[in-house]
Amino acid sequence: MRMAFVLFDKMTLLDFSGFCEAVTWLRMLNAFDDVTWEFCADREQVTDDRGLTMRAGRVSPNLSEYDLVFIPGGMSTRQLRYDAAFLDWIRTAKDVPYQVSVCTGALIWGAAGFLEGKRATTNPSAYELLEPYCAEVAKERFVKDGNVFTGGGVSASIDLGLYVVESLAGPDVAKLAQAKLDYPYYTLQS
Repeated sequence: MRMAFVLFDKMTLLDFSGFCEAVTWLRMLNAFDDVTWEFCADREQVTDDRGLTMRAGRVSPNLSEYDLVFIPGGMSTRQLRYDAAFLDWIRTAKDVPYQVSVCTGALIWGAAGFLEGKRATTNPSAYELLEPYCAEVAKERFVKDGNVFTGGGVSASIDLGLYVVESLAGPDVAKLAQAKLDYPYYTLQS
């Protein structure tokens, strides 16, 4: 399983890091053969909303190369949803088996056209912004509709990561990942 973590300027770090920490346990727990991930952006270097600068491993790769593409949130998603070049890059994930976002990353999937006819969630402060892009805004911590997983506000990234682990590898692997994170707040869904 190849995963792409999309990075962009002014993203919220916990949106990214909470999900990344949880879902990368798929490799450390040997849930699947060949679990890999790459950090991707539309430029070589990005700076989060608190000033931390990060270097992307890949610049604007074709996202169809991956099995899972994850988009975090942040205030800049409100502008990125109108950035034609950025959305064209995101649209290369059209046939990716798993499209995942947390917080306002859902606005990016929505603006790219991936949420049409689907239930989705986002940060509660952005429910109204998400409405035009999906069939139903679910006021839940995380939602799965077909191949799309969306998570609520910032700290929901950890719950969403564990939910994706559970959905892909089963409850036993999710419980192990949860224990490794020392995160008692997630409740198994199966």
